[in-house]
Order: sequence, then structure tokens, then C-alpha cells
Amino acid sequence: MKKALITGIAAAFIATAAGAGAVIGTRGGTADDYASSPVIQTAVLKQGSKGGEVKEVQRRLKQWGYYTGSVDGIYGKGTIEAVKRFQKKNGLTADGICGRATYVALGMNDSVNALDKYGNGGNKGNSSYTNSDLYLLAKCIYAEARGESYTGQVAVGAVILNRVNSSAFPNTVAGVIYQSGAFTAVSDGQINLEPDKTSMNAASDALNGWDPTYGCLYYYNPAVATSSWIFGRKTVTTIGKHVFAI
Repeated sequence: MKKALITGIAAAFIATAAGAGAVIGTRGGTADDYASSPVIQTAVLKQGSKGGEVKEVQRRLKQWGYYTGSVDGIYGKGTIEAVKRFQKKNGLTADGICGRATYVALGMNDSVNALDKYGNGGNKGNSSYTNSDLYLLAKCIYAEARGESYTGQVAVGAVILNRVNSSAFPNTVAGVIYQSGAFTAVSDGQINLEPDKTSMNAASDALNGWDPTYGCLYYYNPAVATSSWIFGRKTVTTIGKHVFAI
């Protein structure tokens, strides 16, 4: 899935670190608030949705004369009315909600594929990811890869999630991260550092399916790695200082 395939999904959960024990996001609240609601919302767009996918809907509707407002990525009244006009013209239920049938009519195939493959939740069929997982994943990304590029940070998050989905590793984010000897950041205590906005964004992108590693289960820095075993893993890609392997 492309990085920006599902939009509006991550927007409500992009957060910044604000002192020990507190993570303030667009919804407000502390790190504890992340434990109660799903990270992944929906690929269906409706009133209140925001992001690049909304912009693409607006762009197409404006190009075809249905929408006259700004292409601002905000699914407001003007966008709803434009979607209704488009739906009515194309024989669809004119409810102003952009779901599968409307995506098909708009020619937004990536969005159609996301809904078909992952369902309305957009989370690879795994509804168990919570905001607590998002926060912990961001902490591990920050501790392990804060000096890497943004793609490199997403890649570390992707490896953790690939392990969650592998029968060879624990099946939870916490289980993978805290598995004995798995991550240096846990051993040296850096896992306790507060994640920054970039690492929160990277964690959200990883949870929403962006995997720059193409399914890797391991990564290491060859300049400091001491295990001869890891050098024997098949290299898939290198991003920054990290080698990603299977």
C-alpha cells in the first residue's frame, strides 16, 4: 500500500511529545488516552475527514465541475454537496459519503483496492492495534532510529509490525518490542524516552501499511553489529545506516 493511500486515518493520531508521560496530539490528552481507541479508523470519507485522499476527491470533482471550493483536504459541507451531485449524476446513492462505489466512479483505484483488501478499517484485517500500540511503536522508533531519515524510521516500525504478523515472534507490539534481547533500546533504557512528532508520524504510517522494507523481519547497523548470525540473513534493502533483512 502506498504511503498516502489512506488519508484522514492518521491525522487524528499525529502527536507531539510534551514532557514526561505526556503526549499531546490533535485530539489532546496524555499517553494514557492512547490505550482506549483504535489507531486505524476508516478509508471511507465523510464529514470531518481530512488529508491527501480528500484533496484528491476534491481535485477530481473540481476538474469535472462538481466542486468550486478550495482543494484543502477538509471534507466539509462544500465537498459533501459536490459528492452528492457527482453521485446523483452517476446513478449512485446521493449520501455525500465517499465509499467504494463512489471511489470506483471517481477512478480512484488505490482507494478501491484498499477497501477491498483491508476492509473499512484499513488495517490489514487486524483490529487489535490500539493507540497504546501507536505510542509504544513510536517510542521504539524514536529510541532505535531517531537519527535516520523519515523512511528509515518508518522502516523500523514496519519491521516490528512484520514480526507481530510472523508466527516466529510474539503476536503483539509490546511482545515484540520487549522480547528479551530483541532491541538495544530496551536493553539500554532508551525505550523510555518520549517520542517526537516525527516518530509518531512514522509509527502511524507503519500501522497504516507503509513498509519500505518489503516484509523484512530484521535490521542492523553493520558498523556496530557484533552478532555473526545477523550478517548471515538475506539482505533486502539498505536505508540510511540500517540494513534490512529476512
